[in-house]
Amino acid sequence: MQLIVAQVVADAVQQRVAELGLPVEIVVAGDDGQMTGEVHDAAAYFRAFMSGAGYARVLATAPQLRWIHTASAGVDGLLTDDLRQRGITLTNSAGVHAIPIAEWVLHALLMIVKRGRELIAAQAEQRWSDESFDELGGKTLLVYGAGGIGAEIARRAAAFDMQLWGVNRSGRAVPHFDRVVRDAEWRSLLPQADYLVLAAPYTPATHHVIAAETLRQLPAHAWLINVARGGLVDEPALIEALTAGTLAGAALDTFEQEPLPRTSTLWMFPNVLISPHRSGSSPRSNDRVVDCFIANLQRFVAGDELHNIVDQEAGY
Repeated sequence: MQLIVAQVVADAVQQRVAELGLPVEIVVAGDDGQMTGEVHDAAAYFRAFMSGAGYARVLATAPQLRWIHTASAGVDGLLTDDLRQRGITLTNSAGVHAIPIAEWVLHALLMIVKRGRELIAAQAEQRWSDESFDELGGKTLLVYGAGGIGAEIARRAAAFDMQLWGVNRSGRAVPHFDRVVRDAEWRSLLPQADYLVLAAPYTPATHHVIAAETLRQLPAHAWLINVARGGLVDEPALIEALTAGTLAGAALDTFEQEPLPRTSTLWMFPNVLISPHRSGSSPRSNDRVVDCFIANLQRFVAGDELHNIVDQEAGY
């Protein structure tokens, strides 16, 4: 069986395939989708950190593809008409990036309550600051997207004695949350939230789920934290709320346009923490992604059911 593998993970995959003795011939694809070898009957493709144009080129080069695995949890941009029409199965790496993302959220929360930016500024000015701090204990953390990443966020936040509420499509219970509601009910919780964390997939249903009306329902002392996708937030509405002072601040790892343009007003707010969509990065990320893929590759070779199959209609 022929397998196409993204260049960034090719060495690790080749090593694991050899160790396991899997009957797989590997062809490496660069970020632009150009192949290092001849593609003849490739049935599977491991996409990792590849451009949209490169992804499209791989699909066009491999007409016999039956399965694609992506190194990301989000699949926006991958659910093309070509993919659907050809009946290709798509699996993702849901949960693989949950630990560093959850740690980033706790970092943001602590920066907020312990006034980290103010302390750094005071130190740069050699100024003895008289800043007073807050604490996380007793505060309400509302996580829109109580899945794998949401559960890891809640597990860590529980150590700070926070009240943990989650939102998912069904309202099913999720470990570490005190309460989980269906997405049809979640807006009633907004007035009681001290921090709103976005950790949901980006789909047509979640596009601009954080709009002016949503922001108006949050208390003025609340903070918005986004580790999902930029498209969940109506950025002009967010800027308006920050300018008006009806939202205390935001910690943002993702934006509608990336890189965030230098002209964006978001750069100008002292109460906005900006991170370049790297909350999921870690020296261990590649190993975890490869482990996830190899486990599925073994299932694929054996003809077993794959894990993390994406519902292409729902978008995750």
